[in-house]
Amino acid sequence: MSTDPALDQGEAPQASVQNLRLLENIEVKLTVEVGGTRIAIRDLLKLNEGSVVELDRLAGEHLDILVNGTLLAKGEIVLIGESLGIRFTEIISPEQRLRSI
Repeated sequence: MSTDPALDQGEAPQASVQNLRLLENIEVKLTVEVGGTRIAIRDLLKLNEGSVVELDRLAGEHLDILVNGTLLAKGEIVLIGESLGIRFTEIISPEQRLRSI
């Protein structure tokens, strides 16, 4: 049992909910990473329409979903009407996220 009367009366969870609500309107950058590669500038300058660059990801492999540059989840591309979307297939655990920082 806590020695703080406010905690005993259930006010702490209410305060946590209010703190979370303060964060709800903060915008973050969500990025979907299809893959990447390293390329020399001379090869980059040779690229033009129709050029193909091989990425470090296999076809059918899940894509990385990053929030402010930190890996949050894995997912796959879906079609929503005429637009592309992303379906979350795996959420990265907080422990794994901390290891990647």
